[in-house]
Amino acid sequence: MEFAQHEIFIWMSQFAYQPLMVYTAVVLMMLLSAFGLPLPEEVTLLSTGLLAFMGANPDLFPPPYPGAPVVNPTEAAIVAALAVFGADFLIYWIGRRYGRRLVTHPRMSRFFSAALLERAESFVRKYGMLATGIFRFTPGVRFPGHLLCGILRFSPWKFALVDGLAVLISVPTQVLLIAHYGEHILGALKQFKMVVFGVLGALLIVVIAIKLRDRARARQLARAHVAPEAILNQAENAAEQAGLDR
Repeated sequence: MEFAQHEIFIWMSQFAYQPLMVYTAVVLMMLLSAFGLPLPEEVTLLSTGLLAFMGANPDLFPPPYPGAPVVNPTEAAIVAALAVFGADFLIYWIGRRYGRRLVTHPRMSRFFSAALLERAESFVRKYGMLATGIFRFTPGVRFPGHLLCGILRFSPWKFALVDGLAVLISVPTQVLLIAHYGEHILGALKQFKMVVFGVLGALLIVVIAIKLRDRARARQLARAHVAPEAILNQAENAAEQAGLDR
């Protein structure tokens, strides 16, 4: 396979035989992503799956020495799923422990614009407990969304159930698909690279548009003197009506 000879894959292959380092990096990256690191967790998941694929194909990506340990697909998927769920629950617990002080504190308020909180609040109002799962599938809203679930004192068991199911659906599948079908996926990417670049470009435009919309909405709310505290009150009322804190 021609792509296996590409410099980036040759460089990456060295990590396919350092499983402990990779698993540790996955946990750290998931924690940072949960706290709002501007690097989608999908990048970490797909990279981990690619390393597992490399480790499973020593003929394409030779090990540094015979019998070298490899990044195992199943182990990688389990580590990633536990890391993502643990990070989500940590954010939820922080919100539950410290409550509104996080949003109203002068040093923290810049992380929680009124527009971002309003988006999270609208999910809670429309979807109730299912908002927990929607936050998991919505990059950019995961951190404030999971924090809001804690601030609103969603039932920890309900949060764990919904978020856990969302994690099981989304996280291991990404790792395992690349690990087991990496040859076909990478081959397709090479063949249709212009289409891939087009899709990535479109996604980038969408992300930028959402950011610009949020900024415009934040200015609107500021002019209307809508404080984050007021949005939290709305979310709290919606949560109480839906019985999400039980």
